[in-house]
Amino acid sequence: MASAAEQLAANLNFGALAKAEDLKKRIWFTLGALLVYRLGTYIPLPGINIDALADIFKQQSQGVLGLFNMFSGGAVGRLAIFALNIMPYISASIIIQLLTSVVPTLEALKKEGESGRKVINQYTRYLTVVLATFQAYGIAVGLEGSASVVADPGMFFRISTTITLVGGTMFLMWLGEQITARGIGNGSSLIIFAGIVAELPSAIAGTLELGRQGAVSTALILAVIVMAVAVIAFIVFMERAQRRLLINYPKRQVGNRVYEGQSSFLPLKLNTSGVIPPIFASSLLLLPTTIAGFSAQNDPGGVLGVVAAYLGHGRPLYMVLYAALIIFFAFFYTAIVFNPTETADNLKKHGGFIPGIRPGERTAEFIDKTLARITVLGAGYLVLICLLPELLISQAALPFYFGGTSLLIVVSVTMDTVAQVHGHLLAHQYEGLVKKAKLRGKRR
Repeated sequence: MASAAEQLAANLNFGALAKAEDLKKRIWFTLGALLVYRLGTYIPLPGINIDALADIFKQQSQGVLGLFNMFSGGAVGRLAIFALNIMPYISASIIIQLLTSVVPTLEALKKEGESGRKVINQYTRYLTVVLATFQAYGIAVGLEGSASVVADPGMFFRISTTITLVGGTMFLMWLGEQITARGIGNGSSLIIFAGIVAELPSAIAGTLELGRQGAVSTALILAVIVMAVAVIAFIVFMERAQRRLLINYPKRQVGNRVYEGQSSFLPLKLNTSGVIPPIFASSLLLLPTTIAGFSAQNDPGGVLGVVAAYLGHGRPLYMVLYAALIIFFAFFYTAIVFNPTETADNLKKHGGFIPGIRPGERTAEFIDKTLARITVLGAGYLVLICLLPELLISQAALPFYFGGTSLLIVVSVTMDTVAQVHGHLLAHQYEGLVKKAKLRGKRR
């Protein structure tokens, strides 16, 4: 079956695109919102010595700090007002989703539909403020540890830095929600996507400059390019992979009409969770280690210094924790978005059944077992994509933008956005056909 991107490329009609006013407004709104985000990554925090910060960042650019800088679109390296990015919001979403499965009150809210979802979203926003405040204050204290970075350390600097960083995170959270509601694609994913893509040209130029200076061999650069192309092709293949369960519908009579038996498929994606597990895992690992990295400057042998050393990018402990979190969130998010019992009940209500499986509870068990098996493959694919290129690049000291995590985010968000554009174009074409049919009916 052709993907949304292939269908869009085959049926692309610029005339139809020009007439789709709603789609054009959504695209322009999304581009304008991302432009505002990019401008914010260049506004530095007050009271920061930019030159001293650049020297410190250069020393840690190949560690976890450099990976966090990639997700923030370079805002960490400049200590901009959007340095925390949208990661506290993602962390809050993780915690609320975990609590929804444990706390009966939140679980009841989830079942209430739209009204319950609004209440849960409000709880997520409150928790985002708490997490962002804690993380921003930790970064402010860590910055004061380097006397050359902060021009006037003290309580006023801590308060102003905390308020600025929390305000930047809340603005990005609001901006992401606006993109999701009034633009194209998922707002939070697009903000991270824009940060990675915006810094990609400078990363390519820096890598070529290293090759020109002889610091990196030409063969290694070519190998990384080939690896990136292979990883992109593998991501596209795996994101489209699915397990189809055959569903049969028996012959039935409605009134005086008899409908013949039909067959269809229940598609189960190999990677149901999408790009969520790597983003969630990164958000949980990056912020504590970033604060530890700042604070360990004056006390390398202390507790924070040990944390920063063992959780450095490419270190065994970091890789193990990253892989474990990816696997956990792959299963957790799949369990949230897909309910085998509900699916089996819907099939039973409409008379559908899987050949050889009794409808109802047996069908739910079969779907759950099948989904668990393919999720194992999906989680293994995510771990392979995220860790293998990252390990190779960390050993070669190349930019993180060529790693598996960044490529997975870019490719997945692109595929999702293209699918939404294709859906809006189809909806516009159907609206045009309906209007023409109504006009012809009036003329008759």
